[in-house]
Amino acid sequence: MPEVVFPLDSTKSFTDQQIVGHNRWHPDIPAQVHVRPGDSFRVHCREWFDGAIHNDDNADDIRDAPLAGVHVLSGPIAVEGAEPGDLLVVDILDVGPIPQEDSGPLAGQGWGYTGVFATQNGGGFLTEQFPDAYKVIWDFTGGVATSRHVPHVAFTGIVHPGLMGTAPSAALLAKWNAREQALIDTNPTRVPPLALPPLPDSAILGSLSGDDFTRAAAEAARTAPPRENGGNQDIKNLTKGTRVFYPVFVSGANLSMGDLHFSQGDGEITFCGAIEMGGFMDLRVEVIKGGMATYGVSENAIFMPGNVDPQYSQWLAFSGTSVTLDGEQRYLDSHLSYQRACLHAIDYLTTFGYSAIQAYMILGAAPIEGRLSGVVDIPNSCSTVYIPTAIFDFPVAPSSAGPVKIDPGMGVPMSSF
Repeated sequence: MPEVVFPLDSTKSFTDQQIVGHNRWHPDIPAQVHVRPGDSFRVHCREWFDGAIHNDDNADDIRDAPLAGVHVLSGPIAVEGAEPGDLLVVDILDVGPIPQEDSGPLAGQGWGYTGVFATQNGGGFLTEQFPDAYKVIWDFTGGVATSRHVPHVAFTGIVHPGLMGTAPSAALLAKWNAREQALIDTNPTRVPPLALPPLPDSAILGSLSGDDFTRAAAEAARTAPPRENGGNQDIKNLTKGTRVFYPVFVSGANLSMGDLHFSQGDGEITFCGAIEMGGFMDLRVEVIKGGMATYGVSENAIFMPGNVDPQYSQWLAFSGTSVTLDGEQRYLDSHLSYQRACLHAIDYLTTFGYSAIQAYMILGAAPIEGRLSGVVDIPNSCSTVYIPTAIFDFPVAPSSAGPVKIDPGMGVPMSSF
């Protein structure tokens, strides 16, 4: 096992750890760990809500989830010799949950959860159809996820970090804040909001303190969206064996990571839509000097996916076009067409006995494939959702016999009012 350079103890809160990470992006957050090119090392990661979500049958913790405090990230990790304009090469050697039977400091993380946030607390991809808070607990056994809340479904984990990235420069941070505030200003009272501005409340900035903390907390960017530094991209294919090339904006690159997922469908469509968990990452880093200019990578990471994805051979696919539910035509709106494809899949799965929210949770957590299948034939964009049929323990394809009726079990916990 590689040396653990960022240890965590799951019996303690994020701010009580031996090394305190951060939950905002800012160039002045000091590096907590220093490594060299060629080094391999292990990083422990807390689940993104720092233990606020519980393994029970009540969704009030999702309803009351402390969104101002996410994501709790391990880092920054400075890489010796990395300078602005370089490319930081990050190899994901391994990534996974801590087994339930482990007796070490991360014991008890052999489970994860999927959630839908209430519209007032951020909502989700289909928040108009699912405006309330829900939760599903998943148990991990032998690399497979099952749930008492969504029976008759089991799938192999496609374990990955939802969030990993380098620190922004001061200029890049200012650009983020300006453009996102301009978007907010177009509809400042919208629920959910159009973007999340800097918020000093609940900010964690590593070892910064005093006036430096106060200044940085007022400027630091929230970690919710992906940006030029990578960040919260929620790409399910960043699995074991993946190589990522991150642009470097500050000396040392200051790499951070967290928001580990046991599995996820393309798009993480319920917002808390992956199977969220705590766990570990084993990484190796290298530096390509001047790589941003050499390879034309002025912004945004590029990556070579690993080859450990679960291998499914049969899929059931659903399509959607850019027409709203009430019949309004939109012009090549791929976001809308993907929503419609997801809603068609949800409607289909309810014919077997699942509730609509159970079907929605399946799409968020299982390794579905989402595709932009047509983006040129005006006025309709066409998107598709592919569901692997092998995740169900009953025949899911259409047949002349009609849909098999399954027992939907206890159902998905919904928050109280």
